[in-house]
Amino acid sequence: MAPQRAKSGATSPTATLEKLKADKVRWVQLFYTDVLGGYNLVSVPTATLDEDSFDSGVPKLDGSSVRGFQEIYESDMNLVPDASTLATIPWDPETGGTARFICDVRLGGSKESYAHDPRYVARKTERVLADAGYDCSYWGPEVEFFVFDSIELIPSPAGVRDAWAGAGYLVNHSESPWHGGPVTGTVRFKEGYHRTPPHDSLMAVRAEMCNILADNFHMTLDAHHHEVATASQSEINIKFDELVPMADHIQDLRYVIRNVARRHGMIGCLMPKPIYGDNAIGMHTNQSLWSKGKAAFYDASDPYAELSQTCRYYVGGLLEHARAMCAITNPITNSYRRLVPGYEAPVFIAWSKANRSANVRIPFYHKGRPAAKRVEYRTPDSAANIYLTEAALALAGLDGIRRKIEPPPPVDENIYHLTKGKRKELQIRELPGSLGEALDCLESDRDFLKPAFASSLLDVYIEIKRQEQLELNLRPHPYEFYRYMDV
Repeated sequence: MAPQRAKSGATSPTATLEKLKADKVRWVQLFYTDVLGGYNLVSVPTATLDEDSFDSGVPKLDGSSVRGFQEIYESDMNLVPDASTLATIPWDPETGGTARFICDVRLGGSKESYAHDPRYVARKTERVLADAGYDCSYWGPEVEFFVFDSIELIPSPAGVRDAWAGAGYLVNHSESPWHGGPVTGTVRFKEGYHRTPPHDSLMAVRAEMCNILADNFHMTLDAHHHEVATASQSEINIKFDELVPMADHIQDLRYVIRNVARRHGMIGCLMPKPIYGDNAIGMHTNQSLWSKGKAAFYDASDPYAELSQTCRYYVGGLLEHARAMCAITNPITNSYRRLVPGYEAPVFIAWSKANRSANVRIPFYHKGRPAAKRVEYRTPDSAANIYLTEAALALAGLDGIRRKIEPPPPVDENIYHLTKGKRKELQIRELPGSLGEALDCLESDRDFLKPAFASSLLDVYIEIKRQEQLELNLRPHPYEFYRYMDV
């Protein structure tokens, strides 16, 4: 039987409005996600909402002002609150009681879902999975992050955006080896995993984050801990949930990380690679398919890792489309500072039951547990739009099942130590080395996304990301001054 999912808190519009009134909520924040994964909101008085708001939506969105959304001549859009996402905002009590909903985006003048709304893409993917016979999928992204004491801009006449006179940043944290204060709590590079206080200086702050997620955002927490890198690299794990609810949770988690850090005078950072020479932050994404209450990935008779043939085909799809998916799962130029050998991030396209140098891993802590059988995709990072990431992974896996893509044999050795010839013999390819290369791969391999991604969405996404790559390429890098000033 399928594992019990986290409670959604689903309720009727009538009951929701009654709860807002009983709790004396004065303001309601309507959240939605843009194409690039940004969390956006508009605040309205509680009296603005009525029962029809949960059906027709609230006309409060100018789509032409949101990256990747509408043109100026078709900009009127509606936000439709999802009653099941009701949460309370614990900070800024002086504003009165504040609640929030995650919203779906609809086109103005109709009840038609908007094809560029990432949450709609995720919902559509759920329907594609159901049509293929998988009535449920479970997801468990592992979100890593840093919380820095400060990030200071090194003075420049033009600032970072123009940088015609050069620019840079100074990252500060009391744990770091470069910190100028006491050495009592210093965490050396790559020695932070599961450290205790005083080396783990963020334990109480992470606990506060987790308590808010549980008490205000109705999540079930699995664990939190210090990660491998110095400077308070951390991880928070949430109990698995279905595709759309889990994506909602990840957006809330990112939101809480940043706000709690700010309330402590610190900076929550989800940029993948902020520190040279130490581990970066990823978002390993666990996933499983279920059909009629049974785990589709489990087969007790399989001698390797109790994998069903369905799971092997799913893995085959992930490997087949891994290079194209990087444009979505690793969506910024900084993502490719992480995807380099030597820092636990996967560089090679391969699979294994326990090998963390492969980008697809089959966790195998216990035998004989169908509910625990899952696939961990290790490529994504925390900059990814989680709705599009989960959707792309599901569609890639489903394409593997549909086309019966058999993956190469599993690789149960450290891939970083293999010669190039040996990797070729084992059919191990490499992930893209830059955002531009990843976008090239997506442009040549995008058909597997068609069941849920509108062609216009992919076009505008690629256009925006090409411009990001260009803007970086136009500017001199600080290291270039060190390396090339004497040429």
